[in-house]
Amino acid sequence: MTQRRRIPRLIGSLLLVAATGVACGEAAADTGTVAAEPEVRPLGRIVPVPASVTPEGEPYTLTSATRIGVDGTSRESRALGRYLAGLLRPATGFPLPVVDEAAAPGGIRLRIDPGATALGAEGYRLVSGPGGLTLTAREPAGIFRGVQTLRQQLPSAVERKTVQNGPWKIAGGTVTDTPRYAYRGAMLDVSRHFFTVDEVKRYIDQLALYKVNTLHLHLSDDQGWRIAVDSWPRLTTYGGSTEVGGGPGGHYTKEQYREIVRYAASRYQEVVPEIDMPGHTNAALASYPELNCDGVAPPLYTGTKVGFSSLCAPKPVTYDFVDDVIREIAALTPGRYVHIGGDEARSTSHADYVAFMDRVQPVVAKYGKTVIGWHQLTGATPAPGALLQYWGLDRTPAAEKDRVAEAARNGTGLILSPADRTYLDIKYTKDTPLGLTWAGTVEVERSYDWDPGAYLPGVPEAAVRGVEAPLWTETLATTADLDVMAFPRLPGIAELGWSPASTHDWDTYKIRLAEQAPRFDALGITYHRSPQVPWPAE
Repeated sequence: MTQRRRIPRLIGSLLLVAATGVACGEAAADTGTVAAEPEVRPLGRIVPVPASVTPEGEPYTLTSATRIGVDGTSRESRALGRYLAGLLRPATGFPLPVVDEAAAPGGIRLRIDPGATALGAEGYRLVSGPGGLTLTAREPAGIFRGVQTLRQQLPSAVERKTVQNGPWKIAGGTVTDTPRYAYRGAMLDVSRHFFTVDEVKRYIDQLALYKVNTLHLHLSDDQGWRIAVDSWPRLTTYGGSTEVGGGPGGHYTKEQYREIVRYAASRYQEVVPEIDMPGHTNAALASYPELNCDGVAPPLYTGTKVGFSSLCAPKPVTYDFVDDVIREIAALTPGRYVHIGGDEARSTSHADYVAFMDRVQPVVAKYGKTVIGWHQLTGATPAPGALLQYWGLDRTPAAEKDRVAEAARNGTGLILSPADRTYLDIKYTKDTPLGLTWAGTVEVERSYDWDPGAYLPGVPEAAVRGVEAPLWTETLATTADLDVMAFPRLPGIAELGWSPASTHDWDTYKIRLAEQAPRFDALGITYHRSPQVPWPAE
């Protein structure tokens, strides 16, 4: 690999924001900025906003005597305790030993309760008061999501890596929280520009803070092939040797990919690998002449045009290639899904596209995975259980939206990624230095102010499995580039996936978002200071 740069209670919750955030609201009205951080952040004034918040009593205070209590017989419980301690130790300077729950009176307790069925797979309950703080969940993933709430309730200085001044207080009361959607994703394109394992891990940690649970890795495209395939080694040694603009490219060995998968799993994120086909395949076509209908390999490509490449659907070797690639990647991926792309196949005839997808989708099932495809898969017949990822625009022709709606009514699940709402590489305004404008421009309010459950006409709300924020990298080459395009839009899209629809209100959200700025700073995130958000004064 190349190493380089680089809700009954809901109303109460909203009233809480209004009642306890008067200073913030007045500051925003008077000066266009939010007030300085309070010593105790009002319970639930975080991103994503919790489903239910009941403020009550005095805060819990983290001290040098605090212990983190876990079920000592549970490996996952101990790991979660170590993760929480690792987050809190650097800035507090406290030892925060991880001990058996009984040895942590008055401390922080992480409690996995299989009987807490109402909390589901990722929900949690946080109870805070002077006598201690308890996080309860049915599953370990719920404890992890609750830790992100605990973390955001503390002053943003807790994110720093050197000892900071306290006090470290968490408001008293109860938060009971479960996600709206089971699929809350973010996509990182490592094909147009390559990003190292450590750079991907950094993004995973940023996603974790906002309760994102799926990392979609776009591993192949015209400009580069990024994952080792033993049976077709030139895919990486040649096809992965460049990127947009002609840089050195790079790829992940199988062990490096496994390392990403393991790290994501430690943050309770599932990795979805994408091998885009039959289009977006120039890197593969350049690596192996026999994959081309005329047997002639095209040159490597370092531009940004789309739609010009295609695997040769009539050739038997194409399906040997697809079988090998899916087999090897499925074996590396413990998650449920393999994404097969399917978009912008403009150099593939309709008949060839249908024939190709009819042969490829069963290969995914053969190796124990479920198909995800971009919504152009409706040009063929989506396999039973497949998910469609919709990336159209508000202005997408009605006929195309109708095909997606029909598939949804017939039982195909949808992941919503409308490009003019969720694509993080689209410019904020025409003057944004980075990004593209083919989908218009997407300011922060526009990225937040829509309802996934009611977005596509004719789609049953139950068909929507969740949302995903793709980050394409035609113009993005460094982690600072990723930061400024993802933040502050990513947290809002994450909130659309987690929080109840009835909480979605731009006027209250933008204040909570503005209060994230000191946290971005503490984490070293270079964010875009959109004029739509009442940021604290610099």
